[in-house]
Amino acid sequence: MENKDWKIRFRWIKEHAGTWRNEIADQLAKEAAANTDTPTCYSRVPKSVVKSELEATSVEKWQSEWVKTTKGKIIKEYFPEVAGRLNNEIYITPNITTMLTGHGNINTYLYKFKIIDSPKCPCGHNDQTTDCILFECTLLSKEREPNLSSIKDGRLAHTQTHTYKKTLQGFHQIYKSDIF
Repeated sequence: MENKDWKIRFRWIKEHAGTWRNEIADQLAKEAAANTDTPTCYSRVPKSVVKSELEATSVEKWQSEWVKTTKGKIIKEYFPEVAGRLNNEIYITPNITTMLTGHGNINTYLYKFKIIDSPKCPCGHNDQTTDCILFECTLLSKEREPNLSSIKDGRLAHTQTHTYKKTLQGFHQIYKSDIF
């Protein structure tokens, strides 16, 4: 059309008012919509759209599986939502993984597999669990003090990114102590 010097203008026209060309355009649009044999005139979708849709679908499926599984009880307390965890930049180390999963160099875990004789914490008060290490062990009081602001109602607050980061920094400090 441009090659033949057509001038194209778009204007609003009241529908079904008997305007001849508008009625023809309306009829052609209805025919095209009803015709399933019409070839697709635009079949390319930007990679970014495909990527974002795949990511969203993957996170939804992951969340569904996360909710259904009976595993990961401790880590679910810290990260109940998959999307929330993925949106936080957290440097995961073996020690952080141990604290978040309860698997590793924690006496209750080692005792469960008969690697040690007792699940007791070195402080002697309780069995050594991640909760004991984070909230109760008297040998770690000094390391725990900077993290008291991250504790809410006896559990870690899960709602804010800075709380995650503070808590994970606390894990690092506790794991640097002589008790491990």
